[in-house]
Amino acid sequence: IHAGFGLHRFKRELTGPEYAELDVEMLSGQSVDVFTGMTALEIKSEADKKIVVASSHEGVSVFESGAIILAMGCRERNRGNLGIPGARPAGIMTAGLAQRLLNIEGYLPGRKAVIIGSGDIGLIMARRLSWTGAQVMAVVEILPYPSGLARNVAQCLEDFGIPLFLGYTVSSINGKDRVESVDISPFRDGAPDLSRSFRIDCDTVLISAGLVPENEISIKAGVKISNATNGPYVDSSMMTNISGIFACGNVLHVHDLVDFVSEESIRCGQAAADYLAGKYNSVEASVAAGSNIKYVSPSKYSTSGKQKFYLRSLAPFNKVELSVKTKDTVILAKKINHVRPSEMIDFELDPSLLQGVGGGLPDITVSLKEIQA
Repeated sequence: IHAGFGLHRFKRELTGPEYAELDVEMLSGQSVDVFTGMTALEIKSEADKKIVVASSHEGVSVFESGAIILAMGCRERNRGNLGIPGARPAGIMTAGLAQRLLNIEGYLPGRKAVIIGSGDIGLIMARRLSWTGAQVMAVVEILPYPSGLARNVAQCLEDFGIPLFLGYTVSSINGKDRVESVDISPFRDGAPDLSRSFRIDCDTVLISAGLVPENEISIKAGVKISNATNGPYVDSSMMTNISGIFACGNVLHVHDLVDFVSEESIRCGQAAADYLAGKYNSVEASVAAGSNIKYVSPSKYSTSGKQKFYLRSLAPFNKVELSVKTKDTVILAKKINHVRPSEMIDFELDPSLLQGVGGGLPDITVSLKEIQA
C-alpha cells in the first residue's frame, strides 16, 4: 500500500495497486485471453511448446504455443534458506507474509519485532509496523552495508529511530511457544562471534534476506540458470537457451524497481512477437561481467540495434567508471557516483560503437573501476 511506484514509467508516484490497475486497464482493450486462478505445473519444450496447468475450476489443462515468456517473479528467502539456529516458536515469518497479514488480512503480526536483513520489503515493514504502534527493536544485516535502497533506509529506519546493525547476524532465536528473544552477534571472518553476542527481547522475527527468482519450472524444462542471478541466461532478445522460451522481470534477475520490470517485459514481449514472425537475429556475441560486477543481463548482444543492459556492483563505491570493452578496445566509458549493490545500474549499447573493431563480432566485458579522489 506504500507509494513509490511508477516514477520512471508514468512520471508520477503511485501505490502498488494503482500501478497494477493501470496495466490491467491497458490490457483490457487488447485481444488477449486472460486465464486467472491457474497454476503452471510443467513446460514441455518440444517443437510445439506445451504448458500443463491446473485450476480448481477447470482441472488439468494443456496450452499449446509457439513461444513462452517466463514471468513468474520471485519469492523470499526464508529461515530454512538462511540456516538460523535456535528454537522453532510461533512469530517467525518472512517480511512479505507480515506485509500481507497487516495490509490485506488486517492482523498485527506482533508487538515487538526484530527484522533479519535490510531488504526493501523488510525496511518498508519496519515503517509499517511503527505506524500501527508496534515497536521495531532492530534491523540486523550481515553485510557491512544495507541491502535495500538508500531512500528506504532513510525513510523507514532513520525517520523512526530504528537501529540498524551492519555486519551482524542473528545467531539464535529463543522461545518456546512464541518468540521471546534473539541473540545478535558480530559477523567476523565468515562466522558469528558468539563471545560478543547480546540479546534483544522481542515477540516477532521478520526475515528480509533477499529474493530468489522462481525458476523450478524453468529448470525442469531444461532452461540454463545463472549462478550469479539464479535466473535464466538470456540473449539480446531475452530468449533462453531453449528456442522460443523467453524470460523477463524478477524471474530473470531481481530488480529494485517495478518500473524496470515493466520496461524489460515490454522489450521481451516485442522480442517474442518478432520470433513468432520469423525475425529472430541469431548472430550474437557474449557480454561478460568484469571486475567489481556481480552480473550483467542480458548475457549476449547483437548488431540489430541499441540494447539496454542491467548490472549490479559487488560492493558500494562513491565514484566509479563503468567501462565496456573488447579484448583490447574500450568502446564505452561513463562515470557514476554512489554505486550500491542494492541499486541496479543500466546502460545502453549502440552496436555502431563496434565499427572499426576487428575480428568480426567480438565478445565484450563490462567492468567498474573505482576513481580515486
